[in-house]
Amino acid sequence: MQIGMGIDTGGTYTDAVLVDHATEEVLAAAKALTTRHDLSIGIEEAIVAVLEANHRLPKSGRLRKSVDLVALSTTLATNAIAEGQGRPVCLLLIGYDRELMEQYGFQRELVADDVVYLRGGHDVLGDEVAPLDEDTARKAILTRRGKVEAFAVSGYFGVRNPAHEIRVQAMVEELTGLPVTCGHELTSRLNAVRRATTTALNARLIPLLQELIATVRQTLDEQGIAAPLMVVKGDGSLVRAQWAMRRPIETILSGPAASAVGAWHLAKRRDVWVVDVGGTTTDIAALRDGQPRLNPEGAWVGGWRTMVEAVDVHTTGLGGDSHVRFDRQGRLLIGPRRVVPLCLLASEHPEILDELRRQVAAQKCGDETVQFVISWRRPINWLSGEDQTLVHRLEAGPQSLARLTSETRYAWLLRRRIEELEAQLVVQRAAFTPTDALHVMGRLQLWNAEASRLGAEMLAAQAGSSVESLCEQVVRGVSDRVATELVSKVLEDEVGPPDWEREPSAAALLERALNGPGDGDLNCELTLQQPVVAIGAPVEAYMPRTAERLHTELIIPPHAEVANAVGAVAGGVIQRQRVLINSLDGGERFRLHLPNGVHDFEDLEQAVGYAQQVMSPYVESQARQAGAGQVEVQMARTDRRAKVAAGWGQEVYLGTELVFTAVGRPSPARR
Repeated sequence: MQIGMGIDTGGTYTDAVLVDHATEEVLAAAKALTTRHDLSIGIEEAIVAVLEANHRLPKSGRLRKSVDLVALSTTLATNAIAEGQGRPVCLLLIGYDRELMEQYGFQRELVADDVVYLRGGHDVLGDEVAPLDEDTARKAILTRRGKVEAFAVSGYFGVRNPAHEIRVQAMVEELTGLPVTCGHELTSRLNAVRRATTTALNARLIPLLQELIATVRQTLDEQGIAAPLMVVKGDGSLVRAQWAMRRPIETILSGPAASAVGAWHLAKRRDVWVVDVGGTTTDIAALRDGQPRLNPEGAWVGGWRTMVEAVDVHTTGLGGDSHVRFDRQGRLLIGPRRVVPLCLLASEHPEILDELRRQVAAQKCGDETVQFVISWRRPINWLSGEDQTLVHRLEAGPQSLARLTSETRYAWLLRRRIEELEAQLVVQRAAFTPTDALHVMGRLQLWNAEASRLGAEMLAAQAGSSVESLCEQVVRGVSDRVATELVSKVLEDEVGPPDWEREPSAAALLERALNGPGDGDLNCELTLQQPVVAIGAPVEAYMPRTAERLHTELIIPPHAEVANAVGAVAGGVIQRQRVLINSLDGGERFRLHLPNGVHDFEDLEQAVGYAQQVMSPYVESQARQAGAGQVEVQMARTDRRAKVAAGWGQEVYLGTELVFTAVGRPSPARR
């Protein structure tokens, strides 16, 4: 038996599965809590748990030797960018106009604090406009040796001729031995500023992913698993860990990509909407012809627009661990803040039950009701003295937010400090969540249901309703929010992003479509044309109502709760490379732009033929380096022409784009 192991690190849980390659059967599955301060801890717990999950599998050493492939979907890159984390890097810009960059504020988009401008570069046709200033480059590199952990290199038109980028890359490797990323390696598209940003982000992530992969590899070795480790990219394909360590930026949004692949693998439906309801977020993506739809404009992460073609995903801060509370107008709010469910907190800290009972007996409802603050990681020396004192107090155990605010005259200031510490991942908040509502209703039985019921009693008293009514309202609220986000995603793709708050008529129609006309005279319905594949642990509680409101088919496949981990190990290896051909001298010559430089031809078909001759083995080699076994290569050709207004039937040649795609299954060879 040959077995693949899939691992997915989500915002709340880390899942692991074992899948039989031959039958595609899920043999075992396990979950562990994601440890965001150190993802490797949760990954290790999930690996150990899944190896012991199915007693019918071969024991111990035999099972471990049967695992011939391990695939990891990780939130590390996405989280690091969103939270501004990363190691110090130097960004070397070739041929960029410094004054222009500063005048129009482009330098603020470069991510890196240490930016060096070098003379040199090429024009849009790939011709050199100035020789590379190697002396300045050498001094800049040597000056930063020992002060940065990686370098990023971007030429203004480096994608049209990467010669200067390649030369500076060689200098960095020769003088420092540090990792170095070039812009032309990550994209073939123009937009020099965004390309420089993407290159700098990649360089900042390299040390972080190297550390994670090293610890995961160590865990696998300790468990006696010698299989190669692969990582899921943002388009759902797989690459060997060594490849991912050079291009970690390509792993952004790997979680949503893995969920889309897992949905296809489990449901076997080619054209569907995939809704992944997790603990922290709900992700919505489209499968078209069995493939995740990609965003050709590049993925947005943490306010940065990258040039990475990743899955086109719509993400909203709604999940099983979303904070449930009422605003001052008595409206029920769910999310977007993620908190620790009361039931989970009480299972780890049963002493909080006494505080919850005290709050219920006191019947004092306020903004801090049934909320706790807990330490997440050890305090950092840059925290203020007051913050250090607070965090040290939390290390003794969870503290009631109501009690903390009652001990100071400046409750508003304390609340703000706690919010800042949350943003810095130093502390976490615990409160009532949809997961707690399901525990009260008896639809989940994972942790301490008494804590959930006590929290529900307080919120129900605040709303003037019964505990059961409150919990049903929460579940309905999640279902309707998912329906709203699905409608928003469809409209965003087909018309433009809706703004429900500024479009009251549209919001009223949506409300009537989901919940009926009420006292009004106008009713309407919405029908989602494609089925919905729902994945995630709690989808059976939420998604039937969502599908009913949108009059569409709902598919909840087997093992929906670990679909992301299944998607991680079910993906294939895909490598794409775009090359361009432009005309020179009014069509007298044709210039081919390749990853290693430019080549000129007198005939267009000669240029295309040479590109096929060079690029087919090139992308095949890339796919094999990325971990593929048998590889197939295809080329797609697009000739761009425009009709001449004054000429009858005449056309002007604008250029040719050739896209080479190499596809293969992961090679399960031993390390």
